[in-house]
Amino acid sequence: MTRKVKIGNVTIGGGSPVVVQSMCSTKTRDVVRTVAQIKRLQDAGCEIVRCGVPDMESARALAKIRKKIEIPLVADIHYDYKLALAAIDGGADKIRINPGNIGSVEKVEAVIAAARRGKCAIRIGVNSGSLKENADFKLGEKSGNGRADRMVASLMEHVSFFESRGFRDIVISLKASDILTTIAAYKLAAKYTDCPAHIGITEAGTALGGIIKSSIGLGILLHEGIGDTMRVSLTEDPEKEVYTAYRILSALEIRKRGVDIISCPTCARTEIDVIKLAHRVEELTMNVEKPLKIAVMGCSVNGPGEASEADIGVAGGRGIGIIFRKGVIVKRVPKKELLKEFEKELKKIAG
Repeated sequence: MTRKVKIGNVTIGGGSPVVVQSMCSTKTRDVVRTVAQIKRLQDAGCEIVRCGVPDMESARALAKIRKKIEIPLVADIHYDYKLALAAIDGGADKIRINPGNIGSVEKVEAVIAAARRGKCAIRIGVNSGSLKENADFKLGEKSGNGRADRMVASLMEHVSFFESRGFRDIVISLKASDILTTIAAYKLAAKYTDCPAHIGITEAGTALGGIIKSSIGLGILLHEGIGDTMRVSLTEDPEKEVYTAYRILSALEIRKRGVDIISCPTCARTEIDVIKLAHRVEELTMNVEKPLKIAVMGCSVNGPGEASEADIGVAGGRGIGIIFRKGVIVKRVPKKELLKEFEKELKKIAG
């Protein structure tokens, strides 16, 4: 059980639902495009959004962005503590820093003081690629993974420093692009601190590889009860990060949101282009919030019978397409009209 930390109007930790977040790919100084992307992310289910702050122009833009969005705003800061101060002053609900690259003790203390005044949470983010080699914090228990141990020692040195200054609105992250290092680091850190954990596999890759790595790494952590908020990091449109995060949570039955598509892998029996149809159905349903099970089947063998638990489904037949609900056929239509008729039936149950 982790402590509760408020990020704007969202609570993470302490048994709260796992919160899904993403990061804008726009230039933060471009307020119009950034706000537009944030609104698309919110429509997709994003509950916390992060923006990169590489310069003072971006930091100053946060105040304008904050006024135009509804979900909590996080500023991602590296190297310059003045950017952190400006982001907090601009209304950021949380900042993400690696204290090791912010600078002197006095500069980190200035950030802590500003965050306390601004009621701004801080994520202490330690990545495997930016470690303090000889942390003063000594681990009594280790994971057996040398890099993970160094990550946790570095993290706990920072956490101890913040808490010794009376600051407890802390979120932690220990990300690596290596799944096993990430898992080992988070599991070890959970033995040392009750700070809520932001979990993710950093620089996971493009859609295919990144989804595989994130699903394995985050799935294992979540299944073991570790993770209060999550981001799936993909070299992709950030809306797909949100979609993937909910699919992971739904598969583990942690949070139910959106559709679960079951589709047959196609074979010589198919009477329809299952691959194309499954992709079109996925596109149609990406922003459906209601938890639904949808089946896309290629023939009568894998049609209504094997997918009888689906709330709605489609299947190919000889010369026709079939639409069914809970195993019962509700429509037989020409194949060329199957997708259009499916969309009509979906609207009836999607709300």
